[in-house]
Formats: sequence, structure tokens, C-alpha cells
Amino acid sequence: MSFLLFGPMCNLCNRNRVVEHSTFAPYFKNIHQMDNEQIITMPRIGDKAPDFEAVTTTGNMKLSEYAKDKWIIMFSHPADFTPVCTTEMSGFAIEKDFWQQHNTQLLGLSIDSIHAHIAWVNAVQEKTGVLFDFPIIADIDMKVAKLYGMLQPGESETAAVRAVFFIDPAKKIRLIMYYPLNVGRNMDEIKRCLLALQTSDKHKVAMPLNWQPGDKVIVPAPKTLEGLAERKASNLEMVDWYLAKKSI
Repeated sequence: MSFLLFGPMCNLCNRNRVVEHSTFAPYFKNIHQMDNEQIITMPRIGDKAPDFEAVTTTGNMKLSEYAKDKWIIMFSHPADFTPVCTTEMSGFAIEKDFWQQHNTQLLGLSIDSIHAHIAWVNAVQEKTGVLFDFPIIADIDMKVAKLYGMLQPGESETAAVRAVFFIDPAKKIRLIMYYPLNVGRNMDEIKRCLLALQTSDKHKVAMPLNWQPGDKVIVPAPKTLEGLAERKASNLEMVDWYLAKKSI
């Protein structure tokens, strides 16, 4: 739905010209320009991951060229040299073999300088022996944090919340998590979600409540009477015709 605004009556443009304004437009683009004011909306599940270039602890990078043919877990933390963030980043780093085994690369971010990042990585390694060897974006201008909705004023206007974006090899956003500043993330849940997404893609199935790797999965419901008959004659574990499980 759209409408036209004319001349001086248009508060949005404040110019003597015609402007087309869609009431739904802000929901379909990440960045809009209105009276020189940038309005940014958060990406949604199913969206193409907004592209960007950034400086990281492993060098300059562009998202569209990063980790080709791999899954990406991109996550933000509020600040370097803070206790909760240190436990979380260490948790990601310790699971290095798991990420490699499951074709996944990490990408961290906070609104800190590259020198702060390097100093923090060095300090943690010296104190604990854990090395954050994945790239951490130095988002000092907040460009990426704003692009991905990581800055949420109700929590902080200068620190990113604890966001997690699961991005598939086609660079599509598949799952999003947001945590407040005072609650650390659950690494087991992050790993479980990655495996659930990958398993669903491979086998074209869905995961029930509390699914864990090795558990039975849900088979899509039949869409024809013939499919219904085949379902009833199958060896699937059926609660009802529309809810059936199998092992994979």
C-alpha cells in the first residue's frame, strides 16, 4: 500500500516535489533514507545476510567473500576485557574442532578498536592458554552492529548486545539469537541449533521439542490422499497422520 505526498504538505521530504512513500517499505529493506536520516531495520530469518567490509584481527574481510561454501556463526559481544565476554569467546574458541568438523567458521564482533581486540586476545591467551584465532571485527564506527540490529538502545547505545547469526553457505540468515548484556549464551544450544539446521537441510525434516543429535526427527506431513495412504502403511512412528517421526 502506498500513497503520494505533494509539495509543502509532505513532512517526510519537506520539498516541493512528489514523493512516493510505502507504509510497508521499512520492513523490506535494511537501510532507508528519509530527510537525510538513516533508518535501519534488523535482518530477518530468510533474508540474505547484509554484506559489509570490515577490519578484523585476521585482516580485512568482506562478508560475501568470507567462508565460501561454509556456514558462518557471526556473534557480537558487548566489550573486550569484560568477564562474561571472556567466558563466551573462550567457549567459542575451545570448540574449534567442532566448528571445523561441521563446516562452520566463526566471526566475532564488538564495538572496540583493533588494538583493543589484539590486546585482549593476547591477554586471554597469556592468562588461560586459549587463543581466539577466529576473526573479530573491530566495529568502532558501529556500522556492522547497526546493520545487524546488534545495537539496542534499551540495553545500551554504545555496546552491542549478545547476538548470534547463523548464516548458511548461500549467505542466507537461518537463525537469530539475541541475549541481553548480563546473560551469557549457552554453547550447547548454539551447537545444537547448528546441527539441527544442517540435519534439516540434508534430510528435509524438522526437529521436535528438545531435539538432540541422534533423536528421531519429524517427517513432513502428506499433502495428498495418496500420500496419506502411504503414510498409514509406513513403518513411521505416528502420533497422528500429520505427526510422524523416524530415525536417520
